Amino acid sequence: MTTGLTTLDDGLPRCGWGASTPEYVAYHDTEWGRPVTGERELFERMTLEAFQSGLSWLTILHKREAFRAAFRGFELEAVATFGEADVDRLLADAAIVRNRAKIRAAITNARALLDLHAAGGTLAGLLWATRLDGPAPRSSAEVPATTPASTALAGDLKRRGFVFVGPTTLYAGMQACGVVDDHLEGCWVRPDVERERAAVSPPGRAA
Repeated sequence: MTTGLTTLDDGLPRCGWGASTPEYVAYHDTEWGRPVTGERELFERMTLEAFQSGLSWLTILHKREAFRAAFRGFELEAVATFGEADVDRLLADAAIVRNRAKIRAAITNARALLDLHAAGGTLAGLLWATRLDGPAPRSSAEVPATTPASTALAGDLKRRGFVFVGPTTLYAGMQACGVVDDHLEGCWVRPDVERERAAVSPPGRAA
């Protein structure tokens, strides 16, 4: 028997966390676990997951549009050119999470990702090389916080110059971007997510 599902007034069973607030319902139903392969989109997710560290994801959802405005739509070339004036600008922006280390990490990671592209690789290639297909978890207790794959990916990215990419942060990103599907067995979203994941062609991995 699956435990951890919640059924709301619409009669649809959801992962319990995804039924806790209206914002989480929308995120759970339309985004979480659905495949993401675009480089800009993956950079945005990586950056927001880093900013979420120590906070609730709901805080990030509330501020996401402000983050997009502050970080120039997460366009890599734009963020990579940010300097000290931009750091000061972001630290003064009350609409986002103001944390100097995380702001600097976003800039560092944009530059590292451009270096990865110059070397012929992609973030999608690295991330989707860790793809895991398996049975649905039957309870929230079966959903890990880290995996050997997220730990190995963290080490790989750090060697390539990325920062704020720990195994827990990366696994959260892998879940959010569909690299793994941790929707619980019986969640109404899971069949849709699995169909979308089945249609993803594995991006090329960096050398």
